[in-house]
Amino acid sequence: MPRVRPHTTDRRWNGAMRALLITASLAALVHALPAAAQQVEELRGAVEEADVTDALLAEQVTTDPITTGATPAPAEASIPSPNYQPSSPGAVPADSAAPTGGFYELPPGTETDEQAAEPPLERRPSTARARSNPASEPVRRTATGEELDDTPTATIRTQPVGAEDRLPLDPGAERASAIEGLPRQPDPNPFEAVGIRAGSFILRPSIEQGMTATSNASLSSSGSSAILSETTLRLNAVSDWSRHSARLDGYGIFRKSVSGEELKQTEGGIDARLDLEIGNELTGFGELGYSVRPESASSPDAIAGIESQPLTHTFSASTGVEKGVGKARFGITGDVERYVYEDAKLTNGDIVSQEDRNATLATITLRGGYEISPSLTPFVETEFGRRFYDETVDTAGYERSSNRYGARAGLTFDRGEKLSGEFSAGWLRESFDDDRLDPISGPSVNANVQWSPERGTIVRLDGRTTVSGTTTAGESGSIIYDGRLSLERELRANLTGNAALGIVWRDYSGTDIHDLTLSAEAGVTWWLNRYAGISGRVRHEQLSSNQDGRDYDANSVFLGVKLQR
Repeated sequence: MPRVRPHTTDRRWNGAMRALLITASLAALVHALPAAAQQVEELRGAVEEADVTDALLAEQVTTDPITTGATPAPAEASIPSPNYQPSSPGAVPADSAAPTGGFYELPPGTETDEQAAEPPLERRPSTARARSNPASEPVRRTATGEELDDTPTATIRTQPVGAEDRLPLDPGAERASAIEGLPRQPDPNPFEAVGIRAGSFILRPSIEQGMTATSNASLSSSGSSAILSETTLRLNAVSDWSRHSARLDGYGIFRKSVSGEELKQTEGGIDARLDLEIGNELTGFGELGYSVRPESASSPDAIAGIESQPLTHTFSASTGVEKGVGKARFGITGDVERYVYEDAKLTNGDIVSQEDRNATLATITLRGGYEISPSLTPFVETEFGRRFYDETVDTAGYERSSNRYGARAGLTFDRGEKLSGEFSAGWLRESFDDDRLDPISGPSVNANVQWSPERGTIVRLDGRTTVSGTTTAGESGSIIYDGRLSLERELRANLTGNAALGIVWRDYSGTDIHDLTLSAEAGVTWWLNRYAGISGRVRHEQLSSNQDGRDYDANSVFLGVKLQR
């Protein structure tokens, strides 16, 4: 059976309608109360619009002092109006009683008593000098005589940031000169040779002429003192290319006795080198050289009883390439050296041929290295070669042609002008075709280092190991170690100095014979200008040997004039 629910909806609707009707009745009653008040006689009565207009016009005529000349009606006879009160004190004078605005505004040109009593303002000075004087500024006062405060209350314009650091320009400052008129910078090398431009090369020739006093002119155990005239010619040429580079160095020395032991010598040489930047980390070089010099009187192959020492000519050529693969470096170099000995002329007029000493040495060197830093590259290299004699069998019946083998390890360093070069050490061996001759072998040391500890100072270390053959019957030859340490120093801008120490060790293969040669020298050059200077040097040299008849000492002093361009 369904549940019966009470009907509450009609009840709610009837209650809402009753509340709405009651509210509307109250609103109508409140609205009708003012209109009913107008009809009540005891309160005011009906007000007509025409009556209000006539009353306002009559009040204006009777109260206007300008039209009637009468005084205004007292405040009790009219409806009072509130006085104007400014929102901030001081906006208008406190004691002003004159009405403003509306019907109370006075015609233009009419002064009140208070305005007539106020003193007029003084005129502001028109000149800057007068305005700078505080006493000349006008004083503003109120009607009662009080001084007004002229302190500005609005935003005041100020100087921009950093204006105090901008000093005014001196009106008398001179105009800046043009760049072409500026003083030239001082030359860091005022006495260096300027050179001669020849195409894309710069040539620097020089000549030195002087006298040498020596205690041993021939540098031999039988030598004696002499005074020599010595002339030295030098030429240096350097390319001015943007990519590749070329260099040429040549020299010539001529000595002739003026007094003392008879001596006449000629010595010279030239070296040319070309370096190529092929590209793709591939570089190449080529080198040519030639030198001529008299054979030393202390040489083990020197011929006794001759008028003068015969000349020895040396021709050399070298070429090679180097390739970089990552940090690995690979190179191959080929060298050829040719030795030619002139005939010796004896004091009795006989000629002794030395053709059996003429030989050619050809070698090839393979090198591999690894760049551990941009300035250090350790390497290892091997050398293979062959020494060919022009005559297969010499005058003593020996076959002196030989095979050459060598192996070295070293380090290449390049820190620009500060330090550059390489050093290596290893072993070198030459074995002859003739089994009767003992092989020549021994340690091999090579060095070519340049160090500049400070500007104007250059230290060089040069060292090499060579094998010297001989035609003496039953002897193989010798291995020679030659080292030289030199120092060049710019003492002053016009004064340069140099010093050098040298050592030569010769070890004869198959015997216990050896020679030791020591040398030391020092010199200075005083430059009068870029082109001329005075040079001087001293030198000492001595040879010590465990073979009789080979020792000697020699001291010399040189003084001359040097010209350069």
